[in-house]
Amino acid sequence: MWWWNDYYWHIPWMFGPLVMLFFAALCIGTIVFMMRGGHGARSNYALDILKERFARGEITKAEYEERRRVLEV
Repeated sequence: MWWWNDYYWHIPWMFGPLVMLFFAALCIGTIVFMMRGGHGARSNYALDILKERFARGEITKAEYEERRRVLEV
């Protein structure tokens, strides 16, 4: 009468550990993403400083173009 339960109850036990591992990886990935500042916010920081220095007149246009090329590589 209950013979079909032998196979039914084994299937959900396989997904439990997989869901736990997926959730742990998702949490770790979210933490790493947040610690790095999101969508590359730090990578543009040097370029922002360079633009400010050019706007204030601290560097010439030639210096700005040269340094911008170096930073964008």
